[in-house]
Amino acid sequence: MVGVSDGHMSPAPAGARTRVGRPLLSLALASMMDEVHAHSGAVYLMAADEPVLEMAVMAGLPRAFAAPWERVGLSAPIPVAEAVRERRLVWVGGEQEMARRYPRIAVVLPYPFALAAVPVATSAKVYGAVFVTWPGSHPPDLSERERDHLTAACGRLAVRLERAVEDSVSPHAEPDLLPSAHAAGAAGTLGTVEAARMVARLPYGLCSLDLHGRISFANAAAAELIGVPVSQLLGSQLWAAAPWLNDPVYEDRYRAALLSQHSTSFVALRPPGDWLSFRLYPSTTGLSVRVSRARAVAEMSRAGPRPGDAPSRLVTISQVLSLAGALTEAVGVQDVVQLVADEVVPAVGSQAVVMLGSRSGRLHVLGHRGYPDARVVERFDGMPLTEPTPGTHALNTGVPAFFDTREQLERLYPLRHATPDGFAAWAYLPLIASGRPVGTCVLAYAEPHLFPADERAVLTSLGGLIAQALERAVLYDVKHQLAHGLQAALLPHTLPTLPGIDAAARYLPATQGMDIGGDFYDLVPVAGLAAAVIGDVQGHNVTAAGLMGQIRTAVRAYTTVGQSPEEVMRSTNRLLIDLGAELFASCLYLRLDPGRGRAVMARAGHPPPLLRRPDGRVRVLDLAGGPLLGIDGSAVYPTTEVELAPGSVLVLYTDGLIESPGVDIEDALAELGRRLAEAGDRPLDELADELVRHSAAARERIDDVALLLLRADG
Repeated sequence: MVGVSDGHMSPAPAGARTRVGRPLLSLALASMMDEVHAHSGAVYLMAADEPVLEMAVMAGLPRAFAAPWERVGLSAPIPVAEAVRERRLVWVGGEQEMARRYPRIAVVLPYPFALAAVPVATSAKVYGAVFVTWPGSHPPDLSERERDHLTAACGRLAVRLERAVEDSVSPHAEPDLLPSAHAAGAAGTLGTVEAARMVARLPYGLCSLDLHGRISFANAAAAELIGVPVSQLLGSQLWAAAPWLNDPVYEDRYRAALLSQHSTSFVALRPPGDWLSFRLYPSTTGLSVRVSRARAVAEMSRAGPRPGDAPSRLVTISQVLSLAGALTEAVGVQDVVQLVADEVVPAVGSQAVVMLGSRSGRLHVLGHRGYPDARVVERFDGMPLTEPTPGTHALNTGVPAFFDTREQLERLYPLRHATPDGFAAWAYLPLIASGRPVGTCVLAYAEPHLFPADERAVLTSLGGLIAQALERAVLYDVKHQLAHGLQAALLPHTLPTLPGIDAAARYLPATQGMDIGGDFYDLVPVAGLAAAVIGDVQGHNVTAAGLMGQIRTAVRAYTTVGQSPEEVMRSTNRLLIDLGAELFASCLYLRLDPGRGRAVMARAGHPPPLLRRPDGRVRVLDLAGGPLLGIDGSAVYPTTEVELAPGSVLVLYTDGLIESPGVDIEDALAELGRRLAEAGDRPLDELADELVRHSAAARERIDDVALLLLRADG
């Protein structure tokens, strides 16, 4: 018997009911589940103005079981979204297949159940989707009869929704359907009363839970064992009935029993030292719970927690969410390896980990932790993917492998006998991201280790999370290497040695973006003189870096042909405008004559340089100048001549060294001058490090930082 739940959804308005059935969605779902003997299910409807599926009605289980998926984007990697995207039935035959294909679902619901998702669509339009589930006892394949019934029922529902739309009636969410809690049957009221009397006389505790986990009946023995009066137990959820039962592990057992329809159990310690056993017997209408005193702690099964033990569940939902959040913060491949070693390995109880990737048909060791002898792991580096090893097999097939003992492993892979690694059990998790394998995560255990079905599902799901982080990390590392290679090619590898001039430079890319930018510097010898330039193309990306390379080349060319400082700036300005890049650049250009102790400077919207005199006094050079390069083709750039006595130090920099949110630029410039005055006598390399190290802006690196120091030799 199906009844309307007391869930949080309000009944659909009368206008939502069509001539083909009232309420339309609930009746269609109930009929569909009955035809294929499904345990639970839900109907999703397409949102009106966005690519989202919204749950309209759920049946068979409380909506809390599917709470994370009440609203689903069409691009989401879950079965109902995939059914809509591909206009086909999606079948998931069990928990291991769920963990492999849809790790996000398996992490939250790591229980044995099967699922089918079917689009609700006509030839012209998709209206939504339906999923139904069966207990874990369902065969691994969907029968032709079940497939035909589901497809036909969703087709009929689509036609009814089409008619509703034609009648200008929009389908709405409807009350969820849960099996009725009424127990009346042939025995009638007297039979029910007598059954309650019989249960009350039994020497062990009995409780009845509804589908929400609330206690609807408890006998006196159960109340005595739990230590809470029957009147207080009724209406409360079992895991909230007493403080010592308030543990997510116990709620998890209830969820496992309901979704899998398999009996399950747990033991709990009632303070100060009484162990109680709770055995849960599920049905489609709720659960019966037997409560009794547990056997001696030493005789308890592996599922029962002991004092000081971790919870019986391998990884709790809160741990998974924490691990997932941490994995999203991992940047490079080594960050992922470190995080897996520091957080995942302890959480799952293993003692070592190896991360394997593939490139050019060979295995590559991305990182490892916990192996006393690194050579044991590194022998896999460069191994062809055709080699018969568990790591290559998991990577090639995408199927996880679990070996409880060394004997199991060596029976399938005899060559492992000759290369022991000192461990006794292993989990080989394929790392699948975006539908393709990116590597294998190998978890090693110091002692033989059983891998029950729920643990395999959780480990496989964690493999999915690790795979997504690893895919991002590999792309980041490739991008990072590309950026650094491009930046190194565009900036001088070394500064030339010039008579009468000592020089040092530093470059720091912004921490945001591609770690590449448009800041540049250069030092150019010119017929007994020297030219120095520093500039900043707006932006810190590939476009800015490419334009920076063109400007630097142009400045060198104009300098080499003998143009004066103002001519170099005018020519570079016209070039930038002719290129049509729509980017601007600041620039400071110096012609140095250390023999005469003079420097001629031209400035285009660039921060003013600092000059430290031999006596230690520092001043900001107020230079004449023109607008930024790339704005006005007719702009002129007047020059300023500055005395450069032996021992003087010129500090040329870009604004990334001094501009920081919340800091006045005048204060930052004054602080830079103070540091220069104090440390200006040091060797230039030490001085450059000092100025960068004590710059708040350089530490935050919101923008690129370039620094060029020039000292006139005495």
